[in-house]
Amino acid sequence: MVELAIFLSCLFALNIGGSGAAAAMGVSYGSGAVKKISTALIICAVGIFLGAWIGGGEVVKTIGSGIINSDLLSVEIVVIILASATLSLFIANIAGIPLSTSEVTVGAVVGIGVAYQSVFIGNLFSIVALWIVIPFIAFLITLLLQKTVNVFLNSNIGVNSVFLSVLLTLTGFFEAFSAGMNNVANAVGPLVGAGIMPEGNGILLGALFVSLGVLLLGRNVLITNGKRITQFSKIEGITISATGAILVIIASIFGIPVPMTQITTSSILGIGFANEGKGVFRKDIVKRLLKIWIVSPLISLIISYSIVQAFIFSNWYSFIVVIIVFVTTIVGISLSTSIKKFFTTKA
Repeated sequence: MVELAIFLSCLFALNIGGSGAAAAMGVSYGSGAVKKISTALIICAVGIFLGAWIGGGEVVKTIGSGIINSDLLSVEIVVIILASATLSLFIANIAGIPLSTSEVTVGAVVGIGVAYQSVFIGNLFSIVALWIVIPFIAFLITLLLQKTVNVFLNSNIGVNSVFLSVLLTLTGFFEAFSAGMNNVANAVGPLVGAGIMPEGNGILLGALFVSLGVLLLGRNVLITNGKRITQFSKIEGITISATGAILVIIASIFGIPVPMTQITTSSILGIGFANEGKGVFRKDIVKRLLKIWIVSPLISLIISYSIVQAFIFSNWYSFIVVIIVFVTTIVGISLSTSIKKFFTTKA
């Protein structure tokens, strides 16, 4: 069972790399500072590895013991947490959606806490509140900075394009570094909290596999954040990457797992709003992202809670009821969407 827990941790780390690639280097690629996708992925992988290795310890402690009592983290429970989070994130990566690894991990941990009626409500409330506040702050910062930049551009003040490309690549690397500090904990935090692996070894293992995941799974999500939300210049890209990196590093220093992907995407939306107005929020990809962000922690929570009820408590009745409600909800949403499209087409 220990081997399975470590295997799932590595698998989850691979998927974290795939999801984190867009958050870190999507803007550099989308603005043209980095021409090749392969180059962007390599820069991201190196930055994430160094960030995890140098500064990932505080968030590991939060994931391992800051949300639920670490005494609950048996090997079996760790397997359930990692399996639930990995499944949620893998689906998102295949769909090319930049999902927050922090949200799915915290959701899976909370599912365990709910099943055992042992959740540190105060800590959880603080984390969820910051999930809302920090992306909003990122949106406001990039919106205000872009308004300021537009004033200077209208004044015909030019900046060397090569210099901007180099600076944007550096800020992208800086953002990848912050991703390593914050996101690797999602894969190895449960292992460390359960005493399966020492913190140093866990961080090194997670850093290696997250970096590998960037290279193997990052292409689709990189394209989503870089090309499909809104178009932006190199100056705009620097604003986006620098804003995300600074906010995530500050959070990581205090051990707070934050949705880095939401922060970066919110920054991109800030740029889009400054340039395009409210029209940026009407794009289909933005609507999809917002829906996934809301649903993702609930999915991993439901999966982990259901598995505990069935395989730990042998409470198959609760397991079946939860699954029926979950499937019914998904089918209902799908039917509602289909009906809406049908009548829209008829009109």
